[in-house]
Amino acid sequence: MTTQTETQNDLSTNDLSTNDLSTNDLSTNALLESLLFVSSGPAPVSRLAKALEITPNAVQTLLQEMEADYEARGLRLQWNDNAVQLTTAPEASETIERFLGLELTTRLSQAALEVLAIIAYMQPITRPQVDHIRGVNSDGALRTLLSKGLLEEIGRMETPGRPILYGTTPTFLQHFGLSGLMELPPLAEDEEE
Repeated sequence: MTTQTETQNDLSTNDLSTNDLSTNDLSTNALLESLLFVSSGPAPVSRLAKALEITPNAVQTLLQEMEADYEARGLRLQWNDNAVQLTTAPEASETIERFLGLELTTRLSQAALEVLAIIAYMQPITRPQVDHIRGVNSDGALRTLLSKGLLEEIGRMETPGRPILYGTTPTFLQHFGLSGLMELPPLAEDEEE
């Protein structure tokens, strides 16, 4: 006859082995989602593949499946070149701000929006190129956008003076609810060009 203590010991042993198995039995999808969750920024597909010990093409396939699954949920995948990040759905921003007690974000000036749009569509681009397009100096707007983390220096042009090249950041994508630059609306065709 088995005593109650022996039965409890058997259950505890079984529970431990079940718990050990469950961590080893996570699907590759679940492991990929875990990696994206703990990543502090966009994670390169190659790094995810290395961690999961699968090919980058397999990771791409899993990410496409995950993107389709997230369409009806509160999460999204945000792409920055060949790196991906797990973010919240833009449609949830108002509720999230209310939950976190965040103040309304400050609005960008018209000049800052112009500079941001030019850089978003034409990146990488230099400040003198932005100034030429706008017809006015863009230093102040550029400083504002850099301080807000919407733009970053992404290199230098290989010309005399080596001017700084600017581009958008993952924060820019999050701020405007985009999963990647390919979601920017198309520019209107100018009939004169």
